[in-house]
Amino acid sequence: MPNRRRFTLPAPLAHLARLRPADPALVLAAVYVAVTLGAAHAQGSASTASMPGTPRDRGNATMDKLSGGAGQPVLNALRKDFPPLADAIVDYSLGDIWARPGLDDRTRQLAAVAAFAAQGNLGVLKIHAGYALRLGVTPDELKEIVYLTTVTAGFPRAIDAANAVREVLEGTGQRAAPAAPR
Repeated sequence: MPNRRRFTLPAPLAHLARLRPADPALVLAAVYVAVTLGAAHAQGSASTASMPGTPRDRGNATMDKLSGGAGQPVLNALRKDFPPLADAIVDYSLGDIWARPGLDDRTRQLAAVAAFAAQGNLGVLKIHAGYALRLGVTPDELKEIVYLTTVTAGFPRAIDAANAVREVLEGTGQRAAPAAPR
């Protein structure tokens, strides 16, 4: 029998060991995010230093670009009751991460929709599906993300995502073409 060493998580990721083993997709997502953010933080000053303006300026500009200048009601509501949380979203999420070069806005939106579908975070999925449509993603591309969710997160999450995407499409007066028979 081969000698197997027990894998231990590095100290910053040790909290992941408390996750239920029945959630492998979430564990993998959490590890990926933790490692990615750790690497981004290590590079952070070099990567964001070349971007003009403060994180707040970049975050507000990113929000304006995503929403077409309409703002974001959820973020505006957070600003009233939880200003530090709203500031963190604008400064870090939008200003330091979302504003980075390297991916176009359509690709970022498709990635966000896929991630929120896999997490089952339907409220935020709807927000980003709306942004995606505004940025040129087609209804059929959103359907493909839903289909992919069956592989990455299972049928229950994909069904929930399908219903959320359908609501967004109906709300914008768009419909995805029916899937071609196989």
